[in-house]
Amino acid sequence: MPPSLRSLTTERRVVLEARGLVKRYGAVTAVDGVSLEVRAGQVMAILGPSGSGKSTLLRCLNFLEVPDAGEVRLEDQVVHARDRELNALRARVGMVFQQFNLFPHLTVGENVALAPRIVRGLPRAAAAALARDLLARVGLADKAGSPPIQLSGGQQQRAAIARALAMEPAALLFDEPTSALDPELTSEVLEVIRALAAEGRTMVVVTHEVAFARAVAHEVVFMDGGSVVERGPPAQVIDRPATERARRFFRRD
Repeated sequence: MPPSLRSLTTERRVVLEARGLVKRYGAVTAVDGVSLEVRAGQVMAILGPSGSGKSTLLRCLNFLEVPDAGEVRLEDQVVHARDRELNALRARVGMVFQQFNLFPHLTVGENVALAPRIVRGLPRAAAAALARDLLARVGLADKAGSPPIQLSGGQQQRAAIARALAMEPAALLFDEPTSALDPELTSEVLEVIRALAAEGRTMVVVTHEVAFARAVAHEVVFMDGGSVVERGPPAQVIDRPATERARRFFRRD
């Protein structure tokens, strides 16, 4: 059972924070003044209908989309859209995408070892050992020498999680990590994320898996129209939502 939201709020430092984030695409405001803070060891699940701004918000947190207004803070340092600061941010905030984005010309182990070698400066042997260890942790100990094409979708997504962990991030961002998978493969990826939550990893998960969010998240953020409609513990937001919009959404699910 994860610690309560109250204990996280009162006892743990803020790792990642958004203040008044706005992202526009022409006349469309995809993210409209969103503020949130993610504390050490917290799992935040962001839920909402398609087009609600969930994924855009997540990408703004990692500056894959540059916000039009507001600020992002990583461990109380404001991040600006400059190369050096963005590289530091992305080294400390891991990202797992809907699609796995593994390099097809490298083995699975080489995919995981690449960033630690290039960005962290680990020697080749140390990076390879780290990759083997992380692949074992996600149930892929026997796949280090395989090309990604030989893996199932669920295995490729688990390899992508290992790749994100290889940078020893302060926080992990997941953008609909199971949306491209069938139910059987979905369950194996969610089990890995559950295990990371049990370790106390700091994570923000954009997901459509309501049952998973209820079981694992400390805080649920429900978005619609680019704004946060409700936020709070899963038992409050999912099971007893205060707004009609959230009630309609969770009644459907």
